[in-house]
Amino acid sequence: MSAGTQQEEAPSGGPTVLRILLGTQLRKLREAKGITREDAGWEIRASGSKISRMELGRVSFKERDVNDLLTLYGVNDAAERESLLVLARQANNPGWWQQFSDVMPGWFQSYLGLEAAATLIRTYEIQFVPGLLQTADYARAVIMLGHAGVTPEEIDRRVDLRRQRQAILDRPTDAPQLWAVIDEAVLRRPIGGIDVMRAQIEFLIEAAKKPNVRLQIIPFHAGGHAAAGGPFAILRFPEPELPDVVYVEQLTSAIYLDKREDVDQYAMAMERVCIDAEPPNHTPEILGKLLHEIGRPA
Repeated sequence: MSAGTQQEEAPSGGPTVLRILLGTQLRKLREAKGITREDAGWEIRASGSKISRMELGRVSFKERDVNDLLTLYGVNDAAERESLLVLARQANNPGWWQQFSDVMPGWFQSYLGLEAAATLIRTYEIQFVPGLLQTADYARAVIMLGHAGVTPEEIDRRVDLRRQRQAILDRPTDAPQLWAVIDEAVLRRPIGGIDVMRAQIEFLIEAAKKPNVRLQIIPFHAGGHAAAGGPFAILRFPEPELPDVVYVEQLTSAIYLDKREDVDQYAMAMERVCIDAEPPNHTPEILGKLLHEIGRPA
């Protein structure tokens, strides 16, 4: 995931993080032997750019290619070879989200792979409630805003995709920590109408009670703040070899940043909006007041 580049090349399938992890291991082995990407590419009947894509985890791995590269890199220990080959096979297994590939672009599939593997997800939103915290009705209203004219069946599939994403927060083991910061404008924008927004705010009140969910709201009186340029997410993974990744979604693509200086800039912006926002223990009171202001459903 080269910093500042758009994810135009959709991975061929499989857990994103496993591909990145295997690619990182192959890059370290290649560099330790002083072998160029071009020479490694020639060994597997491909180009240096193919090696680059493999090392960045952007393509699936052929077991034969991994075998040939391990031989070229001098990996002779049978146990080490087998562990990397097992990783290659696992990295090619399709993720659960592959069944929805007909209703989402490849660059978003990449994000779902990262989200599913993360231990900490920090997200900042200025327009919509974060996808992991949306009710089905709110999600439907948001999806219809961006996909006018699609069939009801497709809308249903997109809503179902969002619902299945949310299951990661309730995993019995290794559920990620979600730290969401939401601008007050998000909660005052009547997406789907009053009844939908009331149910959404009630859902947020319950979600904020989960031990792995921290929710903060930036009030209007905070004025301008550090990340006003747009929403983003920062993901952290359990594997120490993997850097934090910043995800910035655009209209027709997404940018993934993992260079230290870029991640640090976004991390500082996230820290500043967390300071600008009300503390998490104020969130239930703020949401309760919003419910009162919205009024009772008809």
